[in-house]
Amino acid sequence: MKTNPLKIAIIDSDEKLHPLYRFYFSDESRYQLVEIYTSVNKFMCRSAKTDPDIVVSEVNLTGISGIDGISYFNKQSEAPKILMTSQKCDFKIIKEAFKKGADGFLTKPLTKNRFFNALEELHHHGVVLEHDIARKIIHSFQIKTFERFSKKENQIIELLTQGYTYKMIADRLCVTPSAVNFHIQNIYVKLNVNSKAEALKKLQEMEIRQLNAA
Repeated sequence: MKTNPLKIAIIDSDEKLHPLYRFYFSDESRYQLVEIYTSVNKFMCRSAKTDPDIVVSEVNLTGISGIDGISYFNKQSEAPKILMTSQKCDFKIIKEAFKKGADGFLTKPLTKNRFFNALEELHHHGVVLEHDIARKIIHSFQIKTFERFSKKENQIIELLTQGYTYKMIADRLCVTPSAVNFHIQNIYVKLNVNSKAEALKKLQEMEIRQLNAA
């Protein structure tokens, strides 16, 4: 059964990027680019006609900022998913975006693959957080968020989020691979997961909840 494409609205004050966005969507059947706006004000004036499923907004905008615009985006008849973009991977900006209600955050420049992979994650899983941003968040909240883990487990978690393999972790911490495996199994038990992918996803979700509660 064929489904209608999800409607995407983009807010980006850099008009030089608008043709690139249109090119990205030119051969895309899963998502429909309904409009590109240069400001939150213009979005609010016209969005009722498009009613987007996902709003992709730059953080730095003229007038109302993208982060302050989140409350306006959520006033739509059906609140859209919100994906923020920024040239800076700044923890304060990321934290503020999630506190205000963002569902994802990407740093520019955006390649076509990164952009549509993010839309897929947002559509199917409800959250987008790339590894570099996840590491920044995890590092900032590590002591507070991971109180349930031992010092060694926290060290291993930090390296896992950086993409280290078990052998690399063992070499970095000067322990045996079997010791690393023992600690990782304990981490999995505490997270109630069965794989590295599930563990990383669970850790990201914990950090987002922490951000929203902060």
